[in-house]
Amino acid sequence: METNLFRGTGVALATPFKADLEVDFQGLERLLKHTQKLDYFVVNGTTGESPTVNLKERQNILSFVAEHNAGNLPVLYGMGGNNTQRVLHQLEKTDFSHIQGILSVCPYYNKPTQEGLFQHFSRIADHAPVPVILYNVPGRTSCNLEVETTLRLAEHPNILGIKEAAQDLNQIQKIGKYKPQQFLLISGDDMNTLAVMRAGGSGVISVLANAFPYFMKSLVDACFEGQWQQAQDTLEVLLPINPLMYKESNPVGIKKILEILGICGPQVRLPLVVASDTLDQKIRQACHALMENKKSGG
Repeated sequence: METNLFRGTGVALATPFKADLEVDFQGLERLLKHTQKLDYFVVNGTTGESPTVNLKERQNILSFVAEHNAGNLPVLYGMGGNNTQRVLHQLEKTDFSHIQGILSVCPYYNKPTQEGLFQHFSRIADHAPVPVILYNVPGRTSCNLEVETTLRLAEHPNILGIKEAAQDLNQIQKIGKYKPQQFLLISGDDMNTLAVMRAGGSGVISVLANAFPYFMKSLVDACFEGQWQQAQDTLEVLLPINPLMYKESNPVGIKKILEILGICGPQVRLPLVVASDTLDQKIRQACHALMENKKSGG
């Protein structure tokens, strides 16, 4: 497997919507241009509002990304669920011409055992025509992929790595210590990127990179170069704005910033709603301060 495709800074692309909540492809084109100097695109993830984007829209978005991928960046495509057989069916029906890997989230709601998780992901990896990256995000799934299970899955020849969004740094450090050398440990939380990289990580799949690709790529690149203080300084610049991205659920916050930047509108699909006036003002203030920092060379 080609492990370098998903090293570095990946952006969990938001899905722009028009006022009528149809997909805004002009906004998506601006977003792709804005983020084209990153290392790879993640399509159909949580930040892309995958739960409320239908199959036809997903296909159209994927095709559009392929057609407007000026830097020919690798595409990691979100494909997971809590019904193993349904995921296998999706694999059979998907055109992988423009997909270099899939990102598969831990099953949610039905709370499988660790053995169930092992068999679920093993089955997906057995059938996937491209490499699989696991996605552990207990805060959303109520299900934690434990270290021992991750390491068992890391031995599968078609499982490339894990996007780890657990807030347990001890878990992250253990994966980094015991994983096979080529197995990618990817931060699933922007603010944990430095800690993950110190633990032997391979980069981040970032929400903030939608709006601030320069900062996120600078942070990761500094880590690769061993410039830990520079990475820490960049992280501290982002600290004030990051919590606001999740105050009213992702991608509400990042879409508000994308509106401020003139890339796309703030619209999200129900059950999510656009940022409240209070959050709007806080994001504008934090965004202004961050951009001033960039202008001043901070």
